[in-house]
Amino acid sequence: MKKIISILVIALAFSMNTNAQDAMNNVKTVSLEQTKGEFTQKGLTLSEGSYVFAVSNNHAAKEVGLVLVPKGKDASKPENHIKTAYVTTVVKEGKVEKTNVTKLTKGEYVYFCPLNPTPQYTLTVK
Repeated sequence: MKKIISILVIALAFSMNTNAQDAMNNVKTVSLEQTKGEFTQKGLTLSEGSYVFAVSNNHAAKEVGLVLVPKGKDASKPENHIKTAYVTTVVKEGKVEKTNVTKLTKGEYVYFCPLNPTPQYTLTVK
């Protein structure tokens, strides 16, 4: 009986690992560069899916970040922010940091940096 349970556990673990790898293979990376007071990408159009945002700090400020909010929601309220789109560590000058995987569905969003105050740019998901 123990042998059967061990085989089932191993098979289940292998299956879950394969599914996790498949999900990670479908994650796309979007590079965003910040300079003083702005993102160099003034708007984005993406397909529905899962994304990681790689944010670079090109001498924009000592530290920069990223906030993503569904368009129409109050961006000043943290409860409206898509938390997975926060960089995992503030981006120091001359560095690049990434967000967690963020699943985007059809619609419009705005992105900006509150640390290196930038305008709000539109991200459209089709």
